[in-house]
Amino acid sequence: MKIGFIGSGNIGRNLARLAVKNGYDVIMSNSRDPETLNDLVSELGPHAKAAWAKDAAEQGDLVVVTIPLKNYRQVPVGPLKGKTVIDTMNYYPSRDGHISELDSGSTTTSELLQAHLPESKVVKAFNSIIAGELISTSLPKSNPNRRALPIAGNDSKAKETVASLINQFGFDVYDAGSLHEGFRFQNGTPAYVIRANKNQLIAALEKA
Repeated sequence: MKIGFIGSGNIGRNLARLAVKNGYDVIMSNSRDPETLNDLVSELGPHAKAAWAKDAAEQGDLVVVTIPLKNYRQVPVGPLKGKTVIDTMNYYPSRDGHISELDSGSTTTSELLQAHLPESKVVKAFNSIIAGELISTSLPKSNPNRRALPIAGNDSKAKETVASLINQFGFDVYDAGSLHEGFRFQNGTPAYVIRANKNQLIAALEKA
């Protein structure tokens, strides 16, 4: 499976490192020329290449959107039709400006992206972990102290795909429910960036 990345910041880079470690091909992109990613691609090795965002979206079997939320409307729509899209974005008004629907709580970041990508299957994941901890807290399945990460989405098969990926990357998974339930692990909630096993994570999610 090929994983496309729209955004190559700290989260995107570490997810790509985990992906190639687990045998996936990755297509990296950012808001600039693909050549600006040469050093990253060289580090990632032969299973990685750089491309424009629209090409990463088109070539990826699964695509990770990991950009500042304020730029979500720049995500290409057509190439992502029918695909599972992982949304790692968080809302920071100091960076993104105020978005009234999010300020009021009437919707969530992932629901904004889903509305922008009406024919894609958006799954909220990897937004509630510090980038460096994707590497430093990853553990094999046999470890009883494995950290759990939450996901949310409206499509059960898409969530199964993402859950499998998270397990391969070294984390247990807890399905928090529909895409709207992503509010339970967004910035500022008890479950946000918490280091917790599955039972501890569930307790934190219930406090939101």
